[in-house]
Parts: sequence; C-alpha cells; structure tokens
Amino acid sequence: MEVWVVWLIIASVLIVLEVITQMMWAFCLSVGALGAMACSFFGLDLTWQVVVMALLSVVAYLVFLPMFKRWHARTEVHKARTGMDALLGRRATVIHAIHPGQLGRARINGDNWQVKAPSVYETLPAGTEVVVTAYDSIILTVALPE
Repeated sequence: MEVWVVWLIIASVLIVLEVITQMMWAFCLSVGALGAMACSFFGLDLTWQVVVMALLSVVAYLVFLPMFKRWHARTEVHKARTGMDALLGRRATVIHAIHPGQLGRARINGDNWQVKAPSVYETLPAGTEVVVTAYDSIILTVALPE
C-alpha cells in the first residue's frame, strides 16, 4: 500500500472522528495528515511527512481556533428557549385574583395558567400585570414587574 493512501485513511478517520465528537483537534490533525499526504506525492521521506503533519496541525489549530470560537459564541447567543423555559420573564395578566398563599390564574398569549405569587403579601386583583419568574411543574411563580 502506498504511503499517501495511509495518510488519506488517517485523514478520513480523523474527519469522521471530528464529525462524531465535534472536537477541533481532530480537524486540525486531519489537515496535517492531508499535508503529509501531499509531501508523500512529492516523494519526501517519512520523517518530513511527520514533521509537515505536526507543523500543519499546529498552524491549523492557530488559524481555526478563533474562527471556531466566534462561531460557537454566535450560536450560543441565539439559543431559543423552548417549553416552560420560554415563559420565564414573560408578562402575564391576572384573570382570577391571587390571594396571599393561594393559587390564582393568569393569561399569557391566550393560555390560562395556575399561578402563585409568594413574594406578594397582598391580593393581586384581576387585570394586574405580573412577570413569570419561575415554574414548578405546571404552576407558574409570578411577581409584580419592577
């Protein structure tokens, strides 16, 4: 088997490993393996191929690290909250009065929810605007907006 085929197999395995683990080091090593494969095409001996692989892997790491960090930071910012977490911070309107220590009801976008207001020590009448601060199962915890 030719040496360049071995380098191609190594690069392919590293790319598959990159896809599975999403760790940047496997991608950088695969870039180095492709560089070593190119050296093999030009007839350089195995020592130079290994040196080129090491150097290209380090260069790829230094070049791609800032790009991956920017991409990762951009995707983290736009994570959409779903399910019950999407209700946190939303404003609701009380539709059945919330008495201290008891449950009431509030409406968010047309949906009625059971709510409690442990931080409020007076009755919140219907029509009061509140903010969802937490949830426990299907009961929302609300507070008066600041």
